[in-house]
Amino acid sequence: MSDDRPGLKHLGIIMDGNGRWAKKRNLPRTAGHLEGLKALKRVIIEAANQQIKWVTFYAFSTENWKRTEEEVSYLMRLFTSKLLGELAFYRTHQIRILAIGDLLGLSSEVQDVITKTVEATKDHEGITAVIAINYGGRDEIVRSVNRLIASDNQITVESIASNLDLSQAPPVDMIVRSAGEMRLSNFLLWESAYAEFGFYEPLWPDWGAKEIQLIVGDYAKRVRTYGGLE
Repeated sequence: MSDDRPGLKHLGIIMDGNGRWAKKRNLPRTAGHLEGLKALKRVIIEAANQQIKWVTFYAFSTENWKRTEEEVSYLMRLFTSKLLGELAFYRTHQIRILAIGDLLGLSSEVQDVITKTVEATKDHEGITAVIAINYGGRDEIVRSVNRLIASDNQITVESIASNLDLSQAPPVDMIVRSAGEMRLSNFLLWESAYAEFGFYEPLWPDWGAKEIQLIVGDYAKRVRTYGGLE
């Protein structure tokens, strides 16, 4: 069947290039992560302007624990200080925050900040921004299957999907990545089965309204048949 649904509803973003952005400027990698946060805010605002209702950001993967202790510690401090610290921004733009991933694998401090942020924004009626933290696509599928095993429910495509971290979200329409890299890196593996893909050269800290407008335009040109005929 051909796809006649309007526009891009759910966008997945792999944020890549913070370290390279910093290196080009002879700055520490931490500076790139801080600039990346500013880019994230610009992207959310423009996504909302473009009537995109859901954006899922790949913030910290299950593999990112392999990075230096200094960088991991900085990223965790950034989450704890900035996630809840942006409440005024969320309120102004009516942004609802959700989080996916193995949240129990995070420190109690990070878990507490996530819980408080989700609770504080639950009634916001604008765009939903999903933060994927300690997230891996394979890990998400394993956790879903383990929930089914524990509940003695039959394992089917539908039952796995209903036990994923973001089962209440609409399907991911398009997954994009910054910095010119062309791989999923364990992001939304189940959800990407019929997603469109886009890979863009600018490093993540340089992203803003222009990139989102380009993505929306690119998506509008795609024809999605989901295995059927046009």
